[in-house]
Amino acid sequence: MLKETHRYPGVLAEDYSFELPLDHGRPAGEKIHVFARLLTATQKKDEDLPYLVYIQGGPGFESPRPTTRSGWIDFALNEFKVLLVDQRGTGLSTQVCDRSLAQFESPETQAHYLSHFRADAIVRDLEAIRCELLGEKTKWTILGQSFGGFCGLHYLSEAPEGLAAALFTGGLPPIDGHADDVYRATYRRVLARNVAYFRRYPADAERIDEILKELRQQAVYLPGGTHLTPFVFRQLGMRLGAPDGPEQLHYLIEGAFIEGPTGKELSYGFLSRVAALLPFDTNPIYALLHEAIYCQNSASNWSAHRIDEAYGIMSTKPFRFTGEMVYPWMFDSYARLKPLAKAAKILAQKTDWPALYNRERLAQNTVPCAAMIYDEDMYVERQFSVETAEAVGHMRTWVTNEFEHNGLRVDGPRILAYLLDLVRGER
Repeated sequence: MLKETHRYPGVLAEDYSFELPLDHGRPAGEKIHVFARLLTATQKKDEDLPYLVYIQGGPGFESPRPTTRSGWIDFALNEFKVLLVDQRGTGLSTQVCDRSLAQFESPETQAHYLSHFRADAIVRDLEAIRCELLGEKTKWTILGQSFGGFCGLHYLSEAPEGLAAALFTGGLPPIDGHADDVYRATYRRVLARNVAYFRRYPADAERIDEILKELRQQAVYLPGGTHLTPFVFRQLGMRLGAPDGPEQLHYLIEGAFIEGPTGKELSYGFLSRVAALLPFDTNPIYALLHEAIYCQNSASNWSAHRIDEAYGIMSTKPFRFTGEMVYPWMFDSYARLKPLAKAAKILAQKTDWPALYNRERLAQNTVPCAAMIYDEDMYVERQFSVETAEAVGHMRTWVTNEFEHNGLRVDGPRILAYLLDLVRGER
């Protein structure tokens, strides 16, 4: 349903809200709303253009809010209408947060509700939206970034008839296996990034020791109320997978302290920047379902936490940052995650997650596909992505170390042009 239309230079934006079932297997049951923004180049608003649907990374993050015609969206608008969908639970869609989940009577009902926010439900949403906007017979092209690519692979498994083409940037997951396999690989990447970081900024080791000493001597809280423990501080290592991440982290650490009334203390500016870099309070799905995106007929049982015991990142000396991992202690430290601790435990122990990918169907795929695989990706392991690409029919790849995981943001027009050339057989 069209809610609102507005413009910014060169772009017509149409805002839609779709009423969809929480559980697509029970279409008459509880309903949620999914928001989508359709972008069209102003000079092409009367043309019948194909659709390019962007599937955001995460899980648990809303789609981009463009303010100018730029980047990959600018390039795409030359030949597509671009649909930006806030995945269920995010943005202007029916939100998942500590307050919205407080309406449920028990952690069990919270967990049951949250189990409907994985890639399988997101793809069912997209198919319902496609049929309503375009009709059942009209196909569209998808562009999946990171977790968006996980959704794209499920799309190929379950509803390929809706796709004209599928593009992936840093987002080809393993088809099968366990979350433990993922974290064994990504921990190795994180350790390597730590070594490179402290080689580049050796003086930061002493600065970090000072910060940790302060955090151990007294309780320090971020502006939103999250307890900044040494463990929470380590999670800033999530930034090490971006090309400018080491620099951002270094500049943050070197300016951590100011002179207060009784001597050195952590500045409010430092604490506010730390809070901005840790998205778990504002986007709780990112913590609640992060490991579940890998689960197929098995439980994660706090996979990253268990695997860490083998690698010792959380207790190792010298100090090491962690990466994109989720731990049970987070639900004691993060202000907005605390009320969800019991539901998180239930989800971590859930063994009946449905399968997400059909290996046989993927092998027989006929939808033209192209994937950009980042050779040194800290978040989505290259080895698994290559193996998946080889298992999917009509999949072509661009494997490179020229970009990090956020290549689409860094040089989107070039990357999108290359992937479109691949699916069209022009490269």
